[in-house]
Amino acid sequence: MSTNKDDIQKKIELAKQGGGEARIQKQHAKKKLTARERVEYLLDEGSFEEAGMLVTHRTTDFGMQNQIFYGDGVVTGFGQVNGRLVCIYAQDFTVFGGALSETHAEKICKIMDHAVKIGVPIIGLNDSGGARIQEGVRSLGGYADIFFRNVQASGVVPQISAIMGPCAGGAVYSPAMTDFTIMVQDTSYMFVTGPHVVKTVTNEDVTSEELGGASAHSTKSGVTHLTATNDIDCLEQIKTLLSYIPQSYKSKPKQLDYKLGEELRPELENIVPENANKPYDMHDVIKGIIDKDSFFEIHKDYADNIIVGFSRLGGRSVGIVANQPMSLAGVLDVDSSKKAARFVRFCDSFNIPLLVLVDVPGFLPGTDQEWNGIILHGAKLLYAFSEATVPRITLITRKAYGGAYDVMNSKHIGADFNYAWPSAEIAVMGAKGASEIIFRKEISSADDPEAKLAEKEKEYADMFANPMRAAQRGFIDEVIMPTDSRRKLIKAFATFEHKEVLRPERKHGNIPL
Repeated sequence: MSTNKDDIQKKIELAKQGGGEARIQKQHAKKKLTARERVEYLLDEGSFEEAGMLVTHRTTDFGMQNQIFYGDGVVTGFGQVNGRLVCIYAQDFTVFGGALSETHAEKICKIMDHAVKIGVPIIGLNDSGGARIQEGVRSLGGYADIFFRNVQASGVVPQISAIMGPCAGGAVYSPAMTDFTIMVQDTSYMFVTGPHVVKTVTNEDVTSEELGGASAHSTKSGVTHLTATNDIDCLEQIKTLLSYIPQSYKSKPKQLDYKLGEELRPELENIVPENANKPYDMHDVIKGIIDKDSFFEIHKDYADNIIVGFSRLGGRSVGIVANQPMSLAGVLDVDSSKKAARFVRFCDSFNIPLLVLVDVPGFLPGTDQEWNGIILHGAKLLYAFSEATVPRITLITRKAYGGAYDVMNSKHIGADFNYAWPSAEIAVMGAKGASEIIFRKEISSADDPEAKLAEKEKEYADMFANPMRAAQRGFIDEVIMPTDSRRKLIKAFATFEHKEVLRPERKHGNIPL
């Protein structure tokens, strides 16, 4: 009996060593932690319970029966992050380069199934060279099994993917279907086809980093939501992200203790310039409204004409969507519409209230935008807001023009409470453009067309460059002073905390993808 115990203990020790000391040292030489080191750092000390430690592959082709590693290249199990239960898997690059086999995939699928059953987040730490080619279609089938579970878990439990090494070919589609993707600079990359294939097919010379590194996907494609400087930074960001979101769709984010004070913020009074064409940084508005140092921005480097992220307001977790006048004057375009729509849908899936800060002059014009589907992509954001049933509060700080006014969580598409600052301008378009259309004949026949245009422009601005018309119609619930914004918003979210909405009976809607 003791011999059996000793044998099992030996196998456990071998499993913990992964691919062996030499390969672990190679991993460290690349400034990367091993799979187990990552799990141990992310989870609370002593909380990890491993599942499938002694699993091995079943392949006998190509001499694989002589290459057996316990765990088969992936560490899976349960643990806690700041006291909250999560399910986790971490691919081990020291074992077959983290390549996915049939049994490797089965381990991941099991832990994903458990996460859905018990209602906890799924965290995947990806570091893999792709499908294990010695297994052929069986490894491809393993990927499909994971993809299917990503979809079944979507909107049920939060899914977070960290790309901490290579992630190529079919492997990229699992992170793409999770809620958030984090990439590590210089040591991770994602692409469907690598540089060699690109060179062969298109004759383009490109490195792995240029093609699918953290910078490319955080600024150009928008595939990654967050970037980290190293493995430790990546794991810390996962911890921070988890602090804003709930365990599942059945729960709400944890509310921190907060004692309400006077909550006035005079610094908000001087942010919006008197000149309506002068930009300002919407981050300053966000900073003046939220709990101190609580903003966690998502997709920071992608489509920066719109800002999205999590914050706390009176201890309550909220999702923020805000136009950014510092970039493209805050217009909505293809990329910003996609970015915001995805974020709104996540918040709605997991009971996170939405605060929308509006300063939008419209949609970006031009053939590039039209031919790339601004109509469809703008409709995604419109659909996402209209579908959302979480508490939705809007604050218009300055411009709210044209169809973009409607799209940015207007009262007409179901916003619960809409505020405006005195500087708000709610109109079909700006005063100059509107005057040139409305008064075209009068201006062209005037002795001094320029003076007449200026006169009519002022007339139009006096009528619409303020929130009063919208307030009189009930489209704005209250015009408030900037200094009072934080106090008003805290109370508004508290008021609508237990909001309930009955949706039409249907299988599901058909969002314009």
